[in-house]
Amino acid sequence: TNSMKKPDSLRAHILSAVKELQRDPDRMFIHTSNGNIRCTGAKGLSFEYVYELSFVLQDYAGDLDAVMIPLFDWVRVHQSDLLMNLDKSKEAFKFETVLLNNNLVDLSLTFQLTERVIVKRQDNGTLDITFPQEPQYEEPLDPQPMQLIDSNTGEILAQWTSTAP
Repeated sequence: TNSMKKPDSLRAHILSAVKELQRDPDRMFIHTSNGNIRCTGAKGLSFEYVYELSFVLQDYAGDLDAVMIPLFDWVRVHQSDLLMNLDKSKEAFKFETVLLNNNLVDLSLTFQLTERVIVKRQDNGTLDITFPQEPQYEEPLDPQPMQLIDSNTGEILAQWTSTAP
C-alpha cells in the first residue's frame, strides 16, 4: 500500500463532494513530484515525506469553486499551515488552466504537503510506525454537512461533511 496517506484522503474527499466529478471520476488525477524524505533529527528513525501534490482535472464542465472550496476545507485540516501561515499562503497554491471548447476546462493545481512518520522501537526489537495528526491552527469543529449552491439555479454543486481532525 502507499505509505503516503494524504493523496488518497484528498481523492476520496473530492470525489465524495463534487457532483460533477461523480459522473466521471476518471477526469481527476492526483500525482506527486519533487519529493524528498527529511529526517527530523529526533531520536530513532522518524522522518517526514515532503512533496508537491498535483491535482489535475481534465475536460471539467463544472464550476471550479465547487472543487476549490471542498479542497480548501480538506487542506484546513490536513495541511493547515498552507492557509494560516501568511508567508506560505502567498504562493502555496499554483495553478494552470486550459480553456477548451464547449465550456470545458483542464486544471492543474499544485501545492506542497508534508507527512510525518513516527517510528518507535519496541522492547521486543520490532518497530512501531504511526502517522500523527496534523497540528490544528483553529479550534476543531465537529463534522457537519456542507453544501455549495449555485445562487442562480439553486443547483447543489458540491456537498460534503466537513473534515474532522
